[in-house]
Amino acid sequence: MPVFDLSGIAVKEIVPGYAARFIHTESMTLSYLDVAAGAMLPEHSHPHEQVSHVLEGEFELTLDGVPVRFGPGSVVVIPSGVRHSGLAVTDCKLMDVFNPVREDYRAL
Repeated sequence: MPVFDLSGIAVKEIVPGYAARFIHTESMTLSYLDVAAGAMLPEHSHPHEQVSHVLEGEFELTLDGVPVRFGPGSVVVIPSGVRHSGLAVTDCKLMDVFNPVREDYRAL
């Protein structure tokens, strides 16, 4: 049974202000993010189903043009192919889970 210590995983900046640590399993990618207040995530889509959980702070996610703010304990499911973008309203800690594995993140 693999056990991971996040403090031992190298940080990768996926876009400015989004520092991520990744864990890849056979079928999923888990992304633990520290996001700076004001950091923007450009609009994009991907074939992966994504589950986003705000651990700390306030985050605004725009799904198909509709902005939604959420805070600690909130979980949002983003279906495959749906266009979305984000804005850290405050400093945030987020956890994203992707299925299947994000090979582009594995390559970082």
